[in-house]
Parts: sequence; C-alpha cells; structure tokens
Amino acid sequence: MANSNSPKEFSLGLNRRRFLYLSGLAASAVALTGCTTPGPRFKLPSEKLNIGAIGVGGKGASDVGGCEKENIVAICDVDENTLNRSGQKYPGATKYSDYRKMLEKQKDLDAIIVSTADHHHFLASMLAVENGQHVYCQKPLTHSIWEARTLTEAARKKKVATQMGNQGRCGEGVRQVCEMIWSDAIGDIREVHSWTDRPIWPQGFGRPQGNDPAPAILDWDVWIGPAPMRPFVAKWPDSTAPDYKRGGRAIYHPFGWRGFWDFGCGALGDMGCHIMDPAVWALKLESPTSVEPVEIVGVSADMAPSASVLRYRFPTRGNLPAVSYFWYDGGKIPAKPMEMEGARLASSGTLFVGSKGKLLCDAYGGNPTLLPESRMKDYVMPAKSIPRIPNNNGYEDWIRACKGGPEACSNFNVAGPFTETVLLGNLALRLNKKIDWDSKNMRAANAPEAASMIRREYRKGWSI
Repeated sequence: MANSNSPKEFSLGLNRRRFLYLSGLAASAVALTGCTTPGPRFKLPSEKLNIGAIGVGGKGASDVGGCEKENIVAICDVDENTLNRSGQKYPGATKYSDYRKMLEKQKDLDAIIVSTADHHHFLASMLAVENGQHVYCQKPLTHSIWEARTLTEAARKKKVATQMGNQGRCGEGVRQVCEMIWSDAIGDIREVHSWTDRPIWPQGFGRPQGNDPAPAILDWDVWIGPAPMRPFVAKWPDSTAPDYKRGGRAIYHPFGWRGFWDFGCGALGDMGCHIMDPAVWALKLESPTSVEPVEIVGVSADMAPSASVLRYRFPTRGNLPAVSYFWYDGGKIPAKPMEMEGARLASSGTLFVGSKGKLLCDAYGGNPTLLPESRMKDYVMPAKSIPRIPNNNGYEDWIRACKGGPEACSNFNVAGPFTETVLLGNLALRLNKKIDWDSKNMRAANAPEAASMIRREYRKGWSI
C-alpha cells in the first residue's frame, strides 16, 4: 500500500489543508451520527464543484447559469436542440439524453441540478442522493407526498447538501414578514389568504386524443419516464385549442405539461411552494389536519382545474392559534381588505389577518406592508433576527453548503415537509372532497382512494 503522505498523493490534490478540512467534516459527521460510512463529496470553499445538470431548457437554463462559476461537466436533456444549445455554452460538458445513464457513468460529479418536469424530480434527485451527490431541485420538490418524505429522509441520511428552487426563501422580504409577525405587529393570526395568477398553461381539459410521431429531436420514452406511457400529440386541435398565455398550441413539450396530473402538479404545485412559504415559515405551520375544496372550476380526471379555492386547516402549535389557510388560483382572489385605501390586490400575494391588524406581501414575500398602509409611516421594522443570505442568492447558498458551509435555507428538511403540505391540496382537488390528513401514517383517513395518488406506481425501468 502506498504511504498516505507520499508526494504522489499530494500532487493529486490531497494537500495538508484539504486533508485537515475534510477530516474535520468527517469527524463532525461521525460525532453527529456515530457512522463512519463515507459521506457526501466535500470540497474546499476555494475549489470548484463538478456539476451535472438535468433539464437545461427554460428554467433549467437559468438554474445552470446560476451555478456556472463552478465546473459544468455534464448536461442532460431529452430535447436534442435544447441539449445542443446548452452544449454550445458549456462545450466541456458531456451530453446525455437519459439522466440514469449520466448518473451511472459520470463518476466525477459532486452535485446535480434537477430542472425537469415535476414527475422526474424524485427519481433524478434520489439517484443522485444515493450516489452521495449534492442536489439542487426545482419546486415542487416532488410529484407526490410519498416521494417528498422518502427523498427528505434519504438526503438526511446521506448528509448531502440540498436546496429546493423556491428562491423567495433566500430573500429579504420573507424574513421581514417573519420578523414583523414574530414581533406581534398584527397580533394572533387565525386566517391567511394566498393567491396566484397561474395557470398560464392549459388546465381543466381532458387528455387530448390522437397519436402523432414524436419529433426526431425528442426522446419521448425518456420524457415520459416513470409516468404512464401516453401517446405523443403535437398540438391541440383547432376546435378545442385552449386559450392560454405560453407554449402556443403545444400540448406536453416544452411547456404545457404542468396541468396534467401524470406529469405536473398544476398551479398549486407550481406556485404554492413560492407563495405559501412566508406564512408557513412565519406561523410555523407544519402538517395540516385537513384540506377541502371551496370551489373548483373545470373538473377533469386528467388535468388540474382551471381555477380553484382551497381551505387548509392547521392545528394549534404551542401558544399559536389554529389557522384557516385559503388558497386561490385561476383568477380567483380573496375579497379586498377594507383597509386598502383605493388600491387593488396584486395578481399574486398573501394576506395575513391578525387580531391587531393585517399584513400584505407579494408572491415571494417581498414588500411586506401593514394595512392600512398609513401604519407604515411611523412603523419601525424589528431587529433582524434571521440570518440573511448573501446576495439573496439561492444558488450561492446551496454551493456554500456543498463546500461544508451552513445548510442551505430551503434544504430538503425544510422543503420536503413543505412540499407535502402543498401537494396535499391536490388530493382534495383530484377527489373533489375534504381530506382528513393523518400525517404520521401518510394517509387520508377518510379517503382510501387517495392512496394511489399519495404514492404512485412507476413505469417499468423507472423505479428505485
């Protein structure tokens, strides 16, 4: 056996500074867990991560761009045109169309970015976690409640650095919301309203009929992945083409998948992980006891509704009162507070109703404002009690964690339970009934038919 202090090994990068740094991280892991199993792929803060990106079009392109100061060594996309465009920007990266092959073959990866359609989030992230690779995954963290809990537990066990892409969690506004509420600016809060202008893609329709040849540049089998196989259909027929703001008439790829239960989580799954975050954090909301539909427009077995209103009920938490939390999408909004002096509610946001007043913030927690707004004239913001994220940057926050720094602010221990709460609303929408939630046993106590939605089946070849 070679001497561990040989010049050859030091020439490979294991110098004394790195050795001491990694030894300290390993010792910390052993102290915390009693386990000597090799952990995640630690790096010095001065070193660069080797990152693989899964899904490099649309939001994926900006996610990779947010990490491009590191080494982008592998890129993966089912769309050949998208993959080649990304390859031009990162010419040193190996290209793949199937992330399973990338994660199997590319042994030099320290960390993974997952920016796929929702139904791939769990499998891509889980394979990386099992490899000991750090993971940045877009929101919602997973496609199902079981996946969220399973991935959270796996990441915790492997001690990898993780982050969900709800970037508002890294911002100043959400911290101000928390600090204002914790300083008793509006008293006890028993009612919250959050709303979004989504969907801006088709929802409330049936699954389109037809079977078109998939484009040669698209690996349709891999795009379907763990979901049930569906025939490729290029465009909505002229007679039934929905009116929506993005994607033209394309049905699934590249943008229209979000509304389909097979592939996406609808407006709630897309925006709930952003807009509900200030309330969940500020009010220390954990698992709801129930969620029920108040209004559903556009009922479909295949797609999320075109509009909906939901009511979550959260129990008391210590000395904090129970909370009724209302969610609105598809153009539905709460009644404008009488304290708003001539203004209109924004297209997305959150309203907190307290015993001493009301507080309004935007979709990502920004611009928190007491109502009536005249209260802000003499209001002194409370002291900053929550650590701030440098540059409000979620990518940098995650990269620091990958190099032994503090946990990222939306790590999976935070994001996993939060995703469970958000996705619970989709059970109520899909079944069009109140769900009495047994969080400990991960089941709908009054709706056994929800079991296949809580934990879905995977297509052959796509299970862990």
